[in-house]
Amino acid sequence: MLIAFGLESIGILALYHFGSHPVAFVLLTGLVFFAWGEIYSLFPSTCADTFGSKYAAANAGMLYTAKGTASLLVPLSSVLTVATGSWHAVFIVASLLNLAAALLAWFVLRPMRRRELEHTRSEVTQDAPGTSALARQAA
Repeated sequence: MLIAFGLESIGILALYHFGSHPVAFVLLTGLVFFAWGEIYSLFPSTCADTFGSKYAAANAGMLYTAKGTASLLVPLSSVLTVATGSWHAVFIVASLLNLAAALLAWFVLRPMRRRELEHTRSEVTQDAPGTSALARQAA
């Protein structure tokens, strides 16, 4: 997620600076749209890896509602455009929010998942039938 959101942040910022050039526009919009795919690939897999597969579809559906909720903020971009007189602030805000998401993925989600996986691994090791105390210590 750090890579996806980071690429999107860089792509939006580069689009802001170089989007008036036709070739740069095509390449940079491709980069931005490429990075937008995390909602379909990374979010469901991270959710299932973290919370298990039993309710993976329901959990992924709940995550997907975030996209719908975020769409309610889209009209604010028009307000920002009217207030500033250009789309430049919208590009900067979008880039900064993607940077914040990338940093949150690295500094919040990554340690949280690491703790959850270690907790699950220790439960499996302790609950495994026929596992000796020596084998549990080795794990």
